[in-house]
Amino acid sequence: MSALLLGACTGAGGAASPAPSQSPGSPNDTPGRRGLEGRTFLSTVADGRVLVAGARVRLSFQGGTIGASGGCNSMSGGYVIDGDRLVVGQLATTEMACEPALMDQDRWLADLLGGATIALVGDTLTLAKDGVLLTLVDREVADPDRPLIGTRWVVDGLVSREAVSSVPAGVVAALTFAAERVDVEAGCNRGGGAVTVTDSTLTFGPIALTKMACPGGAMEVERAVSAVLTGQVRYAIEADTLRLDAGAAGLTLRADP
Repeated sequence: MSALLLGACTGAGGAASPAPSQSPGSPNDTPGRRGLEGRTFLSTVADGRVLVAGARVRLSFQGGTIGASGGCNSMSGGYVIDGDRLVVGQLATTEMACEPALMDQDRWLADLLGGATIALVGDTLTLAKDGVLLTLVDREVADPDRPLIGTRWVVDGLVSREAVSSVPAGVVAALTFAAERVDVEAGCNRGGGAVTVTDSTLTFGPIALTKMACPGGAMEVERAVSAVLTGQVRYAIEADTLRLDAGAAGLTLRADP
């Protein structure tokens, strides 16, 4: 997707200059900024603004860059904290076409980020501007990581190099991990095998599956799943998403509610 530059406003009537890069200890590197770095926040309440149903505002702060999403496109740009004000430079954004309400929410969020009064108390972040008060909570509190072991993880994406394809409708593949075993629903057949779990890797032993024949879509998913469950694989969990990375192939999975 291509990127589009948006000018974020710093206050009424003015366009922002790009936010200067700050190093730790500089005048604008306030305790508030240091409390933000490396964290992601999800919206919980918006006073003075009705958020689109089912959409959450997401803000992340990393290395002097703010990332933001209002439910459609992703935006990012440099930021500093000037007193109690958030100062954001030009925002680069993806250009996906979404329903008008979500695209309008993206535009509103880009405007809010420029010049909003910002406060962080514990895990709660607030932004206030033009009669709107947006409250967000640290993602790890609002939507904590699901445990690897004991969760049924349902495959929703098949990764081949940098391309991701969805699982065909009606086909279900899932993994359920125990301490030293994984039970596999491969798309057609079922089975399992041994697995060694560390904080960042899974090492699979031979996976034994039943030998049924299924329609083409199910067998294609099974081949993709089986190709990943071999040897050592890197993994990461964020909220309800599990990602398995076997190099040229991988899987994305969602926690079964």
